[in-house]
Amino acid sequence: MSNFKVLEIKQNVFENNNRLADSLRKDLKKDKTFLLNLMSSPGSGKTTTLTKTINSLKDEMNIGVIEADIDSSVDANTIFQTGAKVIQLHTGGMCHLDAGMTKQGLIGLGTKEIDFAILENVGNLVCPAEFDTGASKNAMILSVPEGDDKPLKYPLMFSIVDVLLINKIDVIEHFDFDLEAVKERAMKLNPNIKIIPISARTGEGIDEWVDWIRTEVKKWNS
Repeated sequence: MSNFKVLEIKQNVFENNNRLADSLRKDLKKDKTFLLNLMSSPGSGKTTTLTKTINSLKDEMNIGVIEADIDSSVDANTIFQTGAKVIQLHTGGMCHLDAGMTKQGLIGLGTKEIDFAILENVGNLVCPAEFDTGASKNAMILSVPEGDDKPLKYPLMFSIVDVLLINKIDVIEHFDFDLEAVKERAMKLNPNIKIIPISARTGEGIDEWVDWIRTEVKKWNS
């Protein structure tokens, strides 16, 4: 028998976060706001992909973006140029967003008139995968220069996302990148994952990605 009490801090943190995330999803459903949590490593082309996505959909739906970063506002300034409503979240050194932080961002953004909200999470493949943000769906970007072994190195991230965008396929011939191997590894971790190869630079694959968003927004609001 132990002489002292043991507190499982991490377990309590996750339980509290998950409850808040479930509550946040109910509020988003009520407001008919679809929230996409977009994750990736730095340099994957996340902001460029978002710009292409917004420009493809901004005439069809009201779009808002929550930009999360440790300190800078560079990406928020870029997204602002698309005409989408933007709010910047500074995490103060934290390498992820949780449901509480996401809720603060949504309050600042306002969801009553937003059909499609995008949460651009902090750039890494570890911490963001551990926290439920309350999003309607999760997506991630893996860029070709990062290598085809990432599903082996970061299995949790690949197992919790609904969509995997494989970006920069326009330069795939210049890298030792096995596209089929990535698909096989990702689907072994997550049989229901949707995989879309894209090039945010050339626009290849963006139509398929945008069609997926249209379908999911419609489902969410039905």
